[in-house]
Amino acid sequence: MPTAKTSASDAAPDTAPDTGKSDMAEKTAPKAAAASPMMQQFLSLKAQAGESALLFFRMGDFFELFFDDAVRAAAALDIALTKRGEHAGEPVPMCGVPAHSAESYLARLIAKDFRVAIADQVEDPAEAKKRGSKSVVRREIVRVVTPGTLTEEALLDARAANHLAALAEVGGERALAWCDMSTGGFRTAPVTPDALGAELARLDPAELIVAEGADVPGEWPLTPLPKGDFDSARGEAALKSRFAVGALKGLGDFTRAEIAAAGALLAYVEATQMAAAVRLRAPERELPGGFMAIDAATRESLEIARTAKGERKGSLTGCLDETRTAAGARLLAADIAAPLTDPARIAARLDLVAAFEAGGAVRGTLRGDLKAVPDLERALGRLAAGRGSPRDLGQLRDGLMRADEIRDRLAVATLLGPPPMLADLLAAIGPNGELTGRLSRALVPEPGLSVNEGGFVAEGYDEALDEHRSLAKDARRHIAALEAEYRSETGVQTLRVKHNNVLGYFIEVAPKHADALMAADSPYTHRQTLANAVRFNSEALAELATRIAQAQSRALSLEAEHFAALRESVVAHAPVIERTAAALARLDVAAGLAELAARRGWVRPVVDGGHDFAVEKGRHPVVEAALQSGTFVANDCDLSRAQRAWLVTGPNMAGKSTFLRQNALIAIMAQAGSFVPAASARIGVVDRLFSRVGASDNLAEGRSTFMVEMVETAAILRQATDRSLVILDEVGRGTSTYDGLAIAWAVLESVHDELRARCLFASHYHELTALAERLDALALATVRVREWKGELVFLHEVIAGAADRSYGLAVARLAGMPDGAVKRAGEVLAKLESRRAETGGIAAGLEDLPLFSASRAAETPAADPLRERLGAVRPDELTPRAALDLIYELRGLAEEG
Repeated sequence: MPTAKTSASDAAPDTAPDTGKSDMAEKTAPKAAAASPMMQQFLSLKAQAGESALLFFRMGDFFELFFDDAVRAAAALDIALTKRGEHAGEPVPMCGVPAHSAESYLARLIAKDFRVAIADQVEDPAEAKKRGSKSVVRREIVRVVTPGTLTEEALLDARAANHLAALAEVGGERALAWCDMSTGGFRTAPVTPDALGAELARLDPAELIVAEGADVPGEWPLTPLPKGDFDSARGEAALKSRFAVGALKGLGDFTRAEIAAAGALLAYVEATQMAAAVRLRAPERELPGGFMAIDAATRESLEIARTAKGERKGSLTGCLDETRTAAGARLLAADIAAPLTDPARIAARLDLVAAFEAGGAVRGTLRGDLKAVPDLERALGRLAAGRGSPRDLGQLRDGLMRADEIRDRLAVATLLGPPPMLADLLAAIGPNGELTGRLSRALVPEPGLSVNEGGFVAEGYDEALDEHRSLAKDARRHIAALEAEYRSETGVQTLRVKHNNVLGYFIEVAPKHADALMAADSPYTHRQTLANAVRFNSEALAELATRIAQAQSRALSLEAEHFAALRESVVAHAPVIERTAAALARLDVAAGLAELAARRGWVRPVVDGGHDFAVEKGRHPVVEAALQSGTFVANDCDLSRAQRAWLVTGPNMAGKSTFLRQNALIAIMAQAGSFVPAASARIGVVDRLFSRVGASDNLAEGRSTFMVEMVETAAILRQATDRSLVILDEVGRGTSTYDGLAIAWAVLESVHDELRARCLFASHYHELTALAERLDALALATVRVREWKGELVFLHEVIAGAADRSYGLAVARLAGMPDGAVKRAGEVLAKLESRRAETGGIAAGLEDLPLFSASRAAETPAADPLRERLGAVRPDELTPRAALDLIYELRGLAEEG
């Protein structure tokens, strides 16, 4: 177990600036620790941080934690828990982590949902010493680290966004605001209660800010704040101040709820980041209906962003990710999470993919160039927040130079079209020459991570810096020259000039030569006598040592000044850098999707405003990519108005669920702007996608598998429209046969008759096929199987018609069920089927049941005299007297009814 600690003998007091460490005196006086000024400072800062956050308290080279914070952190980090002095008569628990590796510990704590307040030293120990020998170095909380406020490279997944979101409600209206502090994106959207779950599932926030007591669907990492933080007037003032506008109309036509959410988010960012100048772009509005709505259950069942195991690999996003840059990967994930609903915008994306798909040579060159582009967005974000490094400056220099090369190369490339979006993207790149020129002159080829260590400014950029560096770098040469001079003067050829951390530079001779340097008129000053050596100093050596130390210090100071100036220059060019980064990310996504299309034989879909859903020889993109051998069996799916609902039957393992899922994924891919795995595809825009496939429970909320199924099915029946795509698999199988059949029957009728949505409905209830005689837009389909010598062969081919039976016993035999159990099951099945034949089957007489006849009765409503009389009225011909008489007449009809 790592201890991540320093002993008292290795530490140093706040008042010892020559060592760079602090607080040894307090560590070596445990009995007085509780009452010490340092502990008083800690308790004050802990009160400021609050109980919800661990306090990282900087003490020299370590961040220390005390009391309950130490107990919790030690357990979470698996580090040693020690004790330090007493407080209120009890030992004080303590643990700590090295400051130089604090980020790795922070990452582990944030992953376990901790919040961490960073209390750093904001004063040089030498300054503290001037106030008195017992003065404590001043510390302040410089930042509160939370899951949604991360910017450091080591704490983030480079290929995923990190959203901080806020939910507000004003006057019965709700809205979301969200940002990614690592890239500066900031957006808002009004949201209805029914759509809130789907919106949160799309954003997948790392942290969600809500008012205390707010009701939020789903399981998200919540940060409750006082309701006063969501005041829209306060939010309006914050937005105006942050973005320097006199009226919010200049930013957008926001609702009061959006303003409240955005204001709460800004206040939280400022409260957690303290003095850091986090860069956020002005908020952009997202209007409802611009994206395909996909709720959390559907995303989970279709494994859009993550598999059931929580992994990106094996998901749709992982399957489609051929991007070469981190920003491209994040944009692709956002596209898939929020497929478009505007056919024109979809076509623009597809035009760009088509151009790169046809232009293989151009695509290959572009993808090679993009591979060398660093993460411009996040490098800029770190620099703007004051957490950047020289390496971030180098990444911006290299990335922007490569961006200009890509722009110039694509401007003369021969591509199909060329697509209009390409011209817009090329126009958005740069101009970057002025900034890259300055960075190129100022920086070495590979700048390091630390400003304090220096060495990142190129030679020749600053003559004064070069001079100081030369003196510091040539110190050995200057010392050797002085050493030679002293040997000549003294005649002692074994004289050496040496250095250690205690004495600094000194002259050393053997004891037998010491007398030659101790003469009364000697320029050498005796410093130390050891058993085997005598050490001296000289005025010239002291002056040289001072010059060397000053040169090193001044060189580091000058480099720090240059870093600050270069950072300011970068921030001033931030809008251009952001446009460039966004353009490169879009090019990366298009080129990656084109690469997949060319490699896997995908085709461009036709996406329009119609209601068709016609896929010829469609394939499941993830399953096909995962096949180690063999060929994926392609299948057609035609959900036109004449057959907008398909009832799919067939045995387990035959491929029903794969067929259902692949069509849902094809819809997502097409509307995200990707080619699709099919021979052809025409898709009328899907406004909402619902998938109820597979079984799961939520025992933590007291929901069984069947209850979860019913909750999700109920959401579909409440929210789907005639433009939706609904995927339902085995509805009703979680309860008794009669209950399940009744529910499945009613759901299929509702989707067909009331929602009129496009639907793929898979079921083992063969009795449902009887509905095809009444539901005019219901088509029957089945998955072909064949029995060969007693074995079941799955052909994975979807054809018209209904399965003749479920083949459940054959599947049970394939699964390895003992022969005796299979044989007994066959006997029971034979008896059940015999009884069903005698009674006409369990579906016999369903048309006469109230449960299913109610909808038919509703189709031919009874005569309504009140409605008929109102329909005959001609308002423009009524006199006042006639109108009064009519009111009495209508009242009488209403009472009779």
